Amino acid sequence: MSSTTRPAPPSPPSPPGPPAAAPRLATPGDRAGDAERRRGLRRMRVVATSLLAVAALVYAATLGRTGAWGFVNAGAEAAMVGAVADWFAVTALFRHPLRLPVPHTALIPRRKEALGKSLEQFVAENFLAEDVVRDKVARAGVPARVGAWLHGRGGAERVVDEAATVLTGALGVLRDEEVTGVLDQVVVRRLAAEPWSPVLGRLLGEVVRDGTHHPVVDLTLAEAQRWLRANEATVRRLVEERAPLWAPDWLNERLGKRVHTEAQRWVDDVAADREHPGRKAIDDLLARYADALQHDAATRAKADEFQRRLLGSPGLADTLAGLWTSVRGYLNDALADPSSSLRTRSREALVDLGHRLVDDAAFAARVERHLTDAAGHVVRRFAPELATVISETVARWDGDDAAERIELFVGRDLQFIRINGTVVGALVGVLIHAVTVLVS
Repeated sequence: MSSTTRPAPPSPPSPPGPPAAAPRLATPGDRAGDAERRRGLRRMRVVATSLLAVAALVYAATLGRTGAWGFVNAGAEAAMVGAVADWFAVTALFRHPLRLPVPHTALIPRRKEALGKSLEQFVAENFLAEDVVRDKVARAGVPARVGAWLHGRGGAERVVDEAATVLTGALGVLRDEEVTGVLDQVVVRRLAAEPWSPVLGRLLGEVVRDGTHHPVVDLTLAEAQRWLRANEATVRRLVEERAPLWAPDWLNERLGKRVHTEAQRWVDDVAADREHPGRKAIDDLLARYADALQHDAATRAKADEFQRRLLGSPGLADTLAGLWTSVRGYLNDALADPSSSLRTRSREALVDLGHRLVDDAAFAARVERHLTDAAGHVVRRFAPELATVISETVARWDGDDAAERIELFVGRDLQFIRINGTVVGALVGVLIHAVTVLVS
């Protein structure tokens, strides 16, 4: 006999629970020291309240008495007034006293946005002022401290180790195809979008006018001198290979020797004489080419064609990829080896920098001037934006949470207002009673 399974009756709907509480704006959680602050605040509240209670007991015990006890009664009465008034004033900052909606109480929960704006303005005008920050940076003696740390106590070693760790992590995150893609999209295509010839022409013209190409010319002449001295046989062989077939060997040999001697003499003369016609010819050639790159259509067309062929070459992407792979491999090996030349030279450079910062007063003064200028620039440009962190943070706080956090930090000191009010009130009460007795 087959049995059928009856479906289970649907379960009755569960009664609706209480609506979920609206999430409060996040406030800073308990930090280290908050428990101690709470205990300190609680102790000072007990002390202040105990003084009020003592004043009330003394007042009740001396009520209706005369003579010296009248002074005690008047002092206790005024102490109670001062204690209650200052309790009301302190409590009104953070909440409604006795939960009564008295006007102008619970100031912080109700006016936290205005408080945040006031704090923002105060910090911006008194702490993030340019002259204040510049003076602070100047008095901090940053160059001397950094210099002493770099050349002593392993500061340079630590900087290099930390930099190696960061760079190794960055290289591990970067993928080859992403890097080559960025190089192709950002560098190559951007360079291909604009013609080079006008820019190169203006740059070359400035170089020639300023004479900054002369060290390159000197280096080229020095290399030519070295090559000619070491390759006399090569020059003679080149001359002999290009001589006519009918020329006798002795003539070719003498001609090759003569060509080498004259070439070496000419290069030596050009290298030794800054006013040599050969140098003038090089300057004139570069100046004419710089002008042609800017104004001659044929020269610009040739330069643009070379640019298109270079940047449009199908093998350029492979070249960039291979170059990146080589650089990445070298950096990985050099960063992983503490004794590599890269890390060793970096440490030596940092140690030398530290010595200069300590021993070279002029250099340290320049560095300090640059630091103060940079700090002043940052404050001048970004102080308003930095200060808005205060008002924006306070605005995100829940009102009650903001009052609780602020009271946790300053409430203990505010209890001294209650204590002082009690003591001062008692003294004023005794003084008023004395005046009353004298007058009457």
